[in-house]
Amino acid sequence: MIPKFREKHFAEILHAVLIILMLLSFVLITQQGSKALYQVGFILLIISAFVQIVFGNVPPTADFKQSMKLLGIGLAIVFTIFILGIFLAPHLVNLGR
Repeated sequence: MIPKFREKHFAEILHAVLIILMLLSFVLITQQGSKALYQVGFILLIISAFVQIVFGNVPPTADFKQSMKLLGIGLAIVFTIFILGIFLAPHLVNLGR
């Protein structure tokens, strides 16, 4: 009897792609031959890490539309918190003086 392989959901595939991109970025960062490859690896690591932080909370059974919706909401929340932190940090430091 031939086993039936189920079709993979979009979120499962993107999880795997993000892991591969993060591993590739580590390889590019650790190589010592080219500064340009290091820079590409560093930017790739930053982007894939942010997407992985958000996409780690997306259920693996989500389809493309659900995944993109949750990814957009999550990235908006993460970047809002970063922007608030950038603007609030100097004010909070001054409060402590």
